[in-house]
Amino acid sequence: MRVHPPTEWQRHRVGSVAAVANLVPLVGVLALGWNVYSLLVLYWIEGLVTVLLAAAKALFAERGSPGLPDIEPLHELREKRGGWRPLSRLPAVYPRNVPFAASILGFWTVAVLPASVLYWLAATPVIRPSRSLLVGGVGLVITQLHEFLSDYLAGQEYADVSAQEILREPLQLGLVTLTLGLLASAGDRSGGLVLLTGIVVVKTTTSVYRIVTDHTDLPVPSVLDGAFDGSHAEPRPDIDTPDGPVRGRVSVDAAPVLLGSLPMIAFGFAHRSTFAILIGLAFAALTGGWVWLVLGLVFVLVVASVRIGSYYLRYGTIEYRRYEEQLVAYDTALGAVQWTAPVDSATFSIRNAIPDRLLDTGTLEVSGTDPDDRDTQLGPVADLGATIERLELPVADPARPERDSAVIASALLLALFFLAVPAGLALSPNVDTAQLIGLAIGVGPIFLLPVVLMIWAALRRV
Repeated sequence: MRVHPPTEWQRHRVGSVAAVANLVPLVGVLALGWNVYSLLVLYWIEGLVTVLLAAAKALFAERGSPGLPDIEPLHELREKRGGWRPLSRLPAVYPRNVPFAASILGFWTVAVLPASVLYWLAATPVIRPSRSLLVGGVGLVITQLHEFLSDYLAGQEYADVSAQEILREPLQLGLVTLTLGLLASAGDRSGGLVLLTGIVVVKTTTSVYRIVTDHTDLPVPSVLDGAFDGSHAEPRPDIDTPDGPVRGRVSVDAAPVLLGSLPMIAFGFAHRSTFAILIGLAFAALTGGWVWLVLGLVFVLVVASVRIGSYYLRYGTIEYRRYEEQLVAYDTALGAVQWTAPVDSATFSIRNAIPDRLLDTGTLEVSGTDPDDRDTQLGPVADLGATIERLELPVADPARPERDSAVIASALLLALFFLAVPAGLALSPNVDTAQLIGLAIGVGPIFLLPVVLMIWAALRRV
């Protein structure tokens, strides 16, 4: 069933209902005897729904988010152009927004959720379930779902926002929830009542502010809008396909793309939050905590699968097409041109990539592509020589460095030398489990880094 765009009166009505729904906790505190833990449950559920809907909103946002550093998860997808429409009645989903959705969900998964679980286990709160608490929670959830379906999707608000702007609301709710958690042990009943009333008023004011800014044109200032201002966000321009027939086309070889994605898994765990999960997984394995071990392994598999899928979507769905004067990288999954290069003025050189050396495939580095005159890659392809001939590319010397057995042997010997120390400690009867864990966390990376560098150097000359 298609959701029809809301009228202006319906938009104001949704805002009014949302404002009333946010006053329900105030009634619960003043008249129904709710305690701080009831509020925590209510706001935690609302925060979870807000985070999930914010991630969904980010995927549909049409405007771009320029000027941000590439520090969020899966940032390589921010270069993708084009979108994919999962259902005909839904707007397109843009892969370039996936990093922002992943940031929203990742922060909740690795920070808010574990902290909440530890808090509930440590505080052992007494929660008094009631019909009023259930009604309040359901009302807040339904209000957000209706706003998402009616205003954001049917009202096409997604056309005027960027994924960067959508991060604002989860941040605001996170600050409120954190404040509630810090005040959970507040004083006696009278003092606690004053504090709870103040928190509910602040939370309601925050929600009303969002409603006013989203549903009216009033110039309301905000301390957060400077960080999430969408006035500079411009949609990424589409690249037109050159005129004329296609003189040649070559598709990417999937095997070297998948092999090349494996190092990206390590980068997925380089962040301090995901690295902490790995440390917890090591503790669980050494102490026999099989429940936490299974949960940790599931988390590792999810991160690895997402990293591989992201890398493959970035490079594995490209078809390279040669027109009269232009080389075009066309994404067959998204149906969009990713970049073009004038064959006469662009620079092509051979990339000495490890997956290409192991699988006997080939990749070209391309400089001077449009837009932005940036550097990118062509490939990996199954037969580099045939690709250069088919696309008629001006590559002077399509050859990689020759195999060097001396470099391979030297690098592997150095890697074994650096591995000897941690291996000896692990096998020593004088080092117990606790000491081994401490050494692995404290000095393990010092030995791991040169080992990885030596193996990388050896593979580049295989």
